Amino acid sequence: MISLSLPWKAIAMALVLLHIAQASPLSGLDRIVRLPGQPQVGFQHYSGYVTVDEKKQRALFYYFAEAEIQPASKPLVLWLNGGPGCSSLGVGAFSENGPFRPSGEVLVRNEYSWNTEANMLYLETPIGVGFSYSTDTSSYESVNDHITARDNLMFLKKWLDKFPQYRNRSLFITGESYAGHYVPQLAELLLQFSKEYHFNLKGIALGNPVLEYATDFNSRAEFFWSHGLISDSTYKMFTSVCNYSRYVSEYYRGSVSPICSKVMSQVSRETSKFVDKYDVTLDVCISSVFSQSKVLNPQQVTESIDVCVEDETVNYLNRLDVQEALHARLVGVRKWAVCSNVLDYELLDLEIPTITIVGKLVKAGISVLVYSGDQDSVIPLTGSRTLVHGLAEELKLNTTVPYRVWFEGQQVGGWTQVYAGRPLPETF
Repeated sequence: MISLSLPWKAIAMALVLLHIAQASPLSGLDRIVRLPGQPQVGFQHYSGYVTVDEKKQRALFYYFAEAEIQPASKPLVLWLNGGPGCSSLGVGAFSENGPFRPSGEVLVRNEYSWNTEANMLYLETPIGVGFSYSTDTSSYESVNDHITARDNLMFLKKWLDKFPQYRNRSLFITGESYAGHYVPQLAELLLQFSKEYHFNLKGIALGNPVLEYATDFNSRAEFFWSHGLISDSTYKMFTSVCNYSRYVSEYYRGSVSPICSKVMSQVSRETSKFVDKYDVTLDVCISSVFSQSKVLNPQQVTESIDVCVEDETVNYLNRLDVQEALHARLVGVRKWAVCSNVLDYELLDLEIPTITIVGKLVKAGISVLVYSGDQDSVIPLTGSRTLVHGLAEELKLNTTVPYRVWFEGQQVGGWTQVYAGRPLPETF
């Protein structure tokens, strides 16, 4: 046996350097001592701001929950909600896959939280969403996918300066809905700047994502009809006279044709404004994520929605004691909102396909998961599976796991298919 020894001073210096590498004074300032009404937990969580533009004081707000068990061995997962303009804090963290959910005056544990398996980072993006802000209100004007991707890149770089222990950790970027634009575009930038920033990107996951505007939107007609939400006659009119992609394009350009208005009015009457378009079988109490559909479903903007229960997430995040515990502040707005009321997003970016970027990522060796809830009518699974199958054919990928059911215990979890192969490498 060979033994190597060091002088005590050298050992002490090595321990100091190890401590510096594992922690940062900046991250310590963002540590959450305890959220109001929070149950006891065994993990650390943090929240605060990362400034992405010093001149205009443009700052993005984040919430970070370390993995419940052995965070040092778990990957880092960045979560982005869509909209565009909806909050990853209020939707992703506090309504979907975060560790807590508001219930009255307190928080309750979410047993299905993703931080049981990963270190979860939720980002309120772009500027003007949730607690993210700019002191220059012109920053909220004409925001587009390019600006959002660049800001998200700058955020991630600076966030890793705050939390250097995660710099070389396996990184996954995930999100849903319009994050079908945010996630691939950010991943593409990470690969472009990989030599400069050394991001350890391993994969992306996209839930009910907008990947190709016409395919995704026009799949709604088949979804509505197959789930019994519209009549046979309306389905025929919907698919022959005016479809969603045409209607949305006309709406954003301020030139909706009378025939499209007639078709969409009929679709709206039959599907009902009281049905949650994100879960068509849900009870009629409408969840906070309904606000996202005001962007993707412009015909609903002027409708008054009779919400049957108080939105507990909105109430909770607007409490001053909660904002203080989160190190958050409201700048230029009176209330925190699920989806931004101040952001002017370039909605015609919706028509730019991102499925081509997904193909580039696959070619670069990045794993891609596309998953769809089968009760979501906003971006239905019918469009997603068409796009994924088409991409697999284009890249000449083989089916490694044939289409099959999968189970969680004795419960049906869904159906899955896996493609793999050796596409030509992509140069970024």
